[in-house]
Amino acid sequence: MNHKLSGKPGAVHTPAAHRFGERFTWLNSQWKLRAYPAQFWVEINSPEMFLGLDIGSWLKERNATSLIVLHDGAILFEDYFLDTGPDDHRISWSIAKSWLSVLFGIIQAEGSIGSLDDPVVRYAPELIGTAYEGVSIHDVLTMSSGVAFDEDYSDFWSDGNRMGRLLAIGGSMDAFAASFSKRDRNPGEEWKYVSLDTHVLGMVIRGATGRSLEDLMQEKLVAPLGLQADGFYLTDSHGTAFALGGLNFTSRDYARFAAMVLADGFWNGRQIVPADWLTEATRPQARTKPGAKRYGYQWWIPSDGQEGEFQAEGIYGQYIYFNQLLDVAIIMTAADPEYAAPGVDAHNTRFFRRIAQLARLAATN
Repeated sequence: MNHKLSGKPGAVHTPAAHRFGERFTWLNSQWKLRAYPAQFWVEINSPEMFLGLDIGSWLKERNATSLIVLHDGAILFEDYFLDTGPDDHRISWSIAKSWLSVLFGIIQAEGSIGSLDDPVVRYAPELIGTAYEGVSIHDVLTMSSGVAFDEDYSDFWSDGNRMGRLLAIGGSMDAFAASFSKRDRNPGEEWKYVSLDTHVLGMVIRGATGRSLEDLMQEKLVAPLGLQADGFYLTDSHGTAFALGGLNFTSRDYARFAAMVLADGFWNGRQIVPADWLTEATRPQARTKPGAKRYGYQWWIPSDGQEGEFQAEGIYGQYIYFNQLLDVAIIMTAADPEYAAPGVDAHNTRFFRRIAQLARLAATN
């Protein structure tokens, strides 16, 4: 099921679809389509090797479907692949987690949520008596709940795949979260990627505000950003948003979000999300293993990341990469069946860094 949201005030939400936003002009005071510097266009598409990297071949290997490069709030480069185009919607997969982190920062700043140390059951009492009792908001933000959850999508019987089948047959995500009774570590003790933690974070937001994630996302993020095209949330059969991976927008509208984050939460004349929340959310917060990729509040940080370098990621090769020192963001969508193969993620980050360097050089020449 997908749930629509209209951008029109007082719109009625039908159970069949919640779609985000009415259409806005996308060329506004903070959204510029800069003329592509010729040399940058040539280099980004060139099959020639430079500095040991072949970006054109890399995009083919990763089954990229779109690539947008932003510098200083402007689109510096945009291209589409595999017979897709700018009007196509792209499922976010786990990029939605980073959107939810931004929404949480807004809601907390408004006073609906007290402390990150608050137990999740204060806002989601239906989780009392489950593995999530005794888990804090900070724990789910950092995926450190300790809840025993197997996210191996190559295993038919894993919890992650059980979740997918539950959605397909009309089950409840809230009930699924409440069905877990065991932990494999103490809350806050160690990081482990558990997508269910993100759903619980969504339950906290809904419980604190008494509103659906679709309504909140529309009011707090989608409408202020302005959309080139309508977007939508996938939901379970009860109308509950699939918070951990169900957003669908065009690549340009993911780029709007990226431009706002790159500008420390400021967009179109207003501060959408507190800058200090973004700073905290995108720096290492979880107890990851030494030398491994690091994790903030639903954001990834490369293991060797510099200050201001972080990314949102989704399975099958979805990325929004940020380099604040270079003032660059890169949006890549893909259909990469080898996304989880050893070395692929680190290789992708290497290419993002090179593209960011090229973007900075092209924009300043």
